[in-house]
Amino acid sequence: MSKDHIQNKIRMLRFLKGEMTQQQLGDEVGVTRQTVAAIESGKYSPTLQLAFRIANVFDVTLDEVFKYDPLNDQFKKKK
Repeated sequence: MSKDHIQNKIRMLRFLKGEMTQQQLGDEVGVTRQTVAAIESGKYSPTLQLAFRIANVFDVTLDEVFKYDPLNDQFKKKK
């Protein structure tokens, strides 16, 4: 299932934090490197708690990391 309706800037934020690795981010938020890779690539949506942990690592707000695109959401409200 594609998660195209939820986009993230994790890769860019890792780059701006001195090329932080996926492993380092995973260690800081309590998940595996594979989970970080899946979130980054849009194959997995994190729990709300994990999303907040990720934002906290980068000292940014949740909406600076994740963006919801309702136009690509198959469950969007019909008008």
